[in-house]
Amino acid sequence: MELTLLGTGAPLGLPRPDCPCAVCALSRGPRVRAATALLVDGALLLDLTPGAALAAARSGHSLVGVRQVLLTHPHDGPAVEVPAGLPSAGRVPDGRELTLISGHRVRAVPMDSPGTGYEVTSADGETLLYLPPGGSPAGLTDDHRAPYDMVVADVTGRPDALARLRATGAVGPATDVIAVHLDHDVPTGTELDRRLAAAGARAVPDGTTLYVGEYHEVPDVPRRTLVTGGARSGKSVEAERRLETFPEVLYVATGGTREGDPEWAERVGLHRERRPGSWRTAETCDLVPLLEEDGPALLVDCLSLWLTDAMDQAGAWDDERWADGGQAALRERTAELVAAVRATRRTVVAVTNEVGSGVVPATAAGRRFRDELGRLNAAFADECEEVLLVVAGQALVLRG
Repeated sequence: MELTLLGTGAPLGLPRPDCPCAVCALSRGPRVRAATALLVDGALLLDLTPGAALAAARSGHSLVGVRQVLLTHPHDGPAVEVPAGLPSAGRVPDGRELTLISGHRVRAVPMDSPGTGYEVTSADGETLLYLPPGGSPAGLTDDHRAPYDMVVADVTGRPDALARLRATGAVGPATDVIAVHLDHDVPTGTELDRRLAAAGARAVPDGTTLYVGEYHEVPDVPRRTLVTGGARSGKSVEAERRLETFPEVLYVATGGTREGDPEWAERVGLHRERRPGSWRTAETCDLVPLLEEDGPALLVDCLSLWLTDAMDQAGAWDDERWADGGQAALRERTAELVAAVRATRRTVVAVTNEVGSGVVPATAAGRRFRDELGRLNAAFADECEEVLLVVAGQALVLRG
C-alpha cells in the first residue's frame, strides 16, 4: 500500500498565518507543513485540504484516480474548493465499513473527541490506521487481532493515544508510527525528531511517499535515561514526556511526604496533576528491588532525594560517623544501586540534580552531599544509553 503525505501539519498549517512565535519563525523551507492529508494508492484521499491537487503534483502524483474522499474531523475556516473530477467529501459513521472499487476496505473508528479515525486495509492485507488531530480511539479492547503496519496520528498532541494503542496490541514493536497534525506547540527540527524518537515515532516532510508494510527501522527507544539539570530547569517535565506514550508507568517518588510543609505539598500536587491518570505511584527509596523485578517502565524522581535518604541512614552528615564507617556504608549502597541499573531489564528514566556548577556549600556536610551526588550521577550515567542536560527547559543530549 502506497501512502503519500500531501501535508503533515495542523489544520492551520505550519507556520500558522500571522503567528509571531519562535516555532513559526523557524518553520521555513522543508519545515513548512500544510494541513495533513493522505493519498492512499492514488485511489483514496483522507482529508481534503486547500491546495491538495497542487501538493499531489509536487510529490509526483495526481488526484485523477481518486475514487473516495473521506474527512476525519470538522474543517473550520473558508470552504475548500473541490478539484474538478474529485468525488464529494464525506465521513463514514462510526463502526461502518466501506469496500472501495480499488479493493481497499475502510472502517470508521470512533474517537473520544469530535472526529473519525479510519482503518484502511489493502487488497494485499497491509493495514493503516489514521487518526484525526487531537483524537484517540474510544472503546479499545485488549484483544486487537494484530498490530497495524503503520499508524499515522497526532503523536505530539495526544501521546496518550499511542499509549492506549500499545496497551491493546494495536501498535507493536514493528509498527511504523508517523507523527502528523504537527503544530507550533512543539519545537521543530532536531528537537522534534528527538522527542518523537523517544516515543518510537518519526516525522517526514510534506510530499513524502511511504509504503505500508515495507520494513522500516523503528526508532530505538533508550531503555535507561538519566535527566539532569538545575532547579526548576524543566528536567522532571522532560522525564515525564519521555514516557507519556508508554502504556504503563510506575512513578517512583523518593521524596515522600513532609508533615507541616505546605510548599512541599504544593510541589508534590503539581507533579501529580501533570502525570497521566493511568500511571501508578510508589513513594519509596528502596530502588534496587524495583530494578531487579520485571514490570512497567520506571520514572525515578529523583536521585538527589534518594541520596539524601541514603546519607541519613549512613549517618553521613556527621563528620565522626562519616569517618567511622559512614562513608563505606554510603558507597556500598550507591554501588548496589548502580549495579541494579546495569542489570535491569526495565525501561528506566531517572531525574537528578546538577549541583556542582553553583556556589560552593558553606558546610562540610553540604560539600559532602555535593561531592557524593556528583559521583552518583557519573556512575549512574555510565549505565544509561541516553543522558540529557536540561537548561532553561531545553534538553541537551550528552549521550545517545
